[in-house]
Amino acid sequence: MPSNETKHRLTRAEVDFFVAYGYLGPYAAMSPAQMTGFRDSIDAHVLDSEGPNPRRPLQSRHMDTPAVYDLAAHPAIIKRIAGLLGPDLVVWTTNFWLKEAGGAEIPWHQDINFWPIEPPVNVSAWIAIDDVTVENACLRLIPGSHRQSLPHGRAPDEMAIAEMVDASAYDETQAVNMELKPGEFVLFSERLLHASSKNTSDRRRLGLAVRVTVPFVHIFQDSHLHPGHTAILACGKDVMGFNRYAGRP
Repeated sequence: MPSNETKHRLTRAEVDFFVAYGYLGPYAAMSPAQMTGFRDSIDAHVLDSEGPNPRRPLQSRHMDTPAVYDLAAHPAIIKRIAGLLGPDLVVWTTNFWLKEAGGAEIPWHQDINFWPIEPPVNVSAWIAIDDVTVENACLRLIPGSHRQSLPHGRAPDEMAIAEMVDASAYDETQAVNMELKPGEFVLFSERLLHASSKNTSDRRRLGLAVRVTVPFVHIFQDSHLHPGHTAILACGKDVMGFNRYAGRP
């Protein structure tokens, strides 16, 4: 049985897989049974309430909800990302992605096209709060697509986000469907092409995206996220002093 020191540590083969394909997982931060209590708390206290970001109530809930803070900084996530980015790690944003039954398609895109960080260094964890299947619009990834940055253009109005990569730039037949049990998560690069289909089921799909970077990255907190934004220094130390942090709420 692995010790606390080695638990969640990536193997060299896992690191090589991430370098080659741009993602890893699924792994488990919680069991489905453990996620039940977390999900009940999110349903009761987060989904229908205002948060720190007045424009996006499902963003930055690590700032006001202890359970979200704890999940975002969970050792199963952070220790694995440390194998990719090193021992000093910053959770710079969290965002719940709720797609109700019939919810719109999210087209193929690379996250770094949208993000307020410089330089663009990031690994994301996408954590399933609900049972996530093809039918209720699981995350879809194109392995290896992170090896180039692709131009984005305007997406059709019926899409859930405003910009997308042109279909001529990728081969959708290579896509991997990341079906996840509650409490499982996948890690992926800021440049990995990903999408999700329309929710064709009668069940919602809720996930939490946790974005992790390193202290030498500038986070444009007040100007591009929201006034008063704080990040989490999830492990290690920050000798740079570029960004603003807060502890567990």
